[in-house]
Amino acid sequence: MDTHSKKVNLILFSGEYDKALAALILANAAREIGAEVTVFCAFWGLFLLRDPERMTSQDKTLYEGLFGALTPVGPDQLPLSRMNIAGLGKQMLLAMMQDEQAPTLKEFLEGARRKGVRFYGCKLSADVMGFQEEELLPGVEIVTATDYLKDALEAEVQLFI
Repeated sequence: MDTHSKKVNLILFSGEYDKALAALILANAAREIGAEVTVFCAFWGLFLLRDPERMTSQDKTLYEGLFGALTPVGPDQLPLSRMNIAGLGKQMLLAMMQDEQAPTLKEFLEGARRKGVRFYGCKLSADVMGFQEEELLPGVEIVTATDYLKDALEAEVQLFI
């Protein structure tokens, strides 16, 4: 099978560390075998793409400002989906990952971006949550659901996480 002409499309709906980690492990692995990869982040999945260095409260409603302040910013702040236990479970997972010399979520994200994985943010999700494109990591493109579907229909593999 010629993987260089194959395409993988992931939709990341979750804003949890372990689920984002699974998506990025798959994205990196697909790139390593030569497949084109896109990751469409909707609603809670947008938390992964928020850049702590670029956050602003300018031009936001009260709700948007509060929502932005009370939600995770970037990969390091994402909680676990299970056994988070006020962050203790996540610290245990990170320690186990370090023992196994496994990359962190942030390192997987950096690797995916370096390898050419394209990241899209859902326009409706960003609008509803008050996230501006300028607050996301450089290179993240805001697209509509229609744009996402056009991309997904071209992919041989589509996964929802």
